[in-house]
Amino acid sequence: MEDLREDPPTGLVAALTRARSPERPGPDTSPGPAVRPWPGPPRPIPVAGAGDLDLRALLRLSLAASDASGRLRPAPSAGALHPVDAELTVGAGCSLPPGRYGYDPLRHRVHHLGPPVDGTPPGVTAALSVTARRTVSHYGHRSWPLLLLDTGHAAAALFLAARALNAGEPDTRWDGGTENPLAVVHIPPPDGGPRRPAQSEAAFAPAELLARRSTPPPLQGPPPHDSLGAVLATAEQAGGGDQLRWSAAVGPPRPGLVELAPDGTTLRHHASGEARPTLAAWAAGQAWLADAGAVLLARGCPADADAAHIRRTHLRAGFAVHLAHVTALRHGLAARPVGSWQQADLGAALGAAPGRDWVVHALALGTRHADEENRT
Repeated sequence: MEDLREDPPTGLVAALTRARSPERPGPDTSPGPAVRPWPGPPRPIPVAGAGDLDLRALLRLSLAASDASGRLRPAPSAGALHPVDAELTVGAGCSLPPGRYGYDPLRHRVHHLGPPVDGTPPGVTAALSVTARRTVSHYGHRSWPLLLLDTGHAAAALFLAARALNAGEPDTRWDGGTENPLAVVHIPPPDGGPRRPAQSEAAFAPAELLARRSTPPPLQGPPPHDSLGAVLATAEQAGGGDQLRWSAAVGPPRPGLVELAPDGTTLRHHASGEARPTLAAWAAGQAWLADAGAVLLARGCPADADAAHIRRTHLRAGFAVHLAHVTALRHGLAARPVGSWQQADLGAALGAAPGRDWVVHALALGTRHADEENRT
C-alpha cells in the first residue's frame, strides 16, 4: 500500500481522486497505538479556580473517551478509529499552568511538552493533527477525506464545549493552507475574550453534549419539516461561504432534494425524484440509506480543486455536520454522519456539468430506529 501518512500538495489531490473511485480498500492492517505517544509522564488536569477556563471539563465534553476501549467519544469518527490528536498551548487564565501539552483522551491526562511560545494568548489553543495510520488501517486509500472530516468534527466538539461552559467565544481556523496542524481552535477564558454574538444559535448544555451519539443504522421515519429546516439552517450557518451547498434527500410523498428558501426557514424542492437508493450505492454500498428518513448533504469540492481547497471544504463540512447532528438530537431525531462517498457526482446526476458538485459529507436522519418500528 502506498504511504498515505504524508500530504504533499499534489498527494492530497490524487488521494481524493482515488478515494472517490469505485476501487475497494484492501485487507485491514494494524491501526497502531490508539493515542499518540506523547513524551514524559501523564499529568492530571487540575480543578479550575474561580474565573479560569476549566480544561478538565472542556476536554471531557469534546475529546475524552468515556469507555475502556477508547471508541466512545463525544466527537464521531469513521469506524470509531479516532485519528485526531490535540496539542494544547495553554496561556493565562486556565486550570493548567501556561505551557504546551499533549492530550491523552483515553486517560484524560496531559503530557507537558515545554513552555509556551512568546505571545501565547490567554486561554487554550488546540492544534489538531492526525495519525493517519489509524484510519488507513481499515479504509485504506479512502482515508484522507475521512481524516479531514474527523478533524472538522473534533474542532466542532471543542467549539460546542467552549460555548457550553460559557468560555470566551471560540475562534476556529482552517484556511486549508497547512498540513499540520489541519485545524486550530482558540478558546479564551470566561472573561478573556469576545462574547458569543447575540444573534448566534443557542448553546448546548453539557448534558446534551455528553449524551450525543451516532444512531446505529437503519434510521427510518421522515423528520418533520420544522426539524429538518432547523438542521439545514444549522449546517448552512456553520458551513458558510460559497464552497459548500446544502440540501436534503427526502422520500414520499414528494421524493427529491429540498433546500432552504431565502427566508432561511421554509423548505423548497429543487430537484424531484427518489435519490436515496443512489446515495446508498454511492456511500460505500450502505443499503440502509435507501430507507433513511432524510439525508442531509454537503456538496462541492470540484474535481480540479487544489489541496488547500480540499482541506478547507472537508474540514468545514465535518464542522457543520457535527453542529447539525447535535441540532437533530435536540429535535428528537435519530442521526448518523456518513463520510465515505464514491462516484458521488451529484451535480452531474442532476444534469449539471460533471466534476463540479460532489457529495463531501452527509448526515442520515430519522424519527426512529428500525428496532423501535419492529416493536410497534
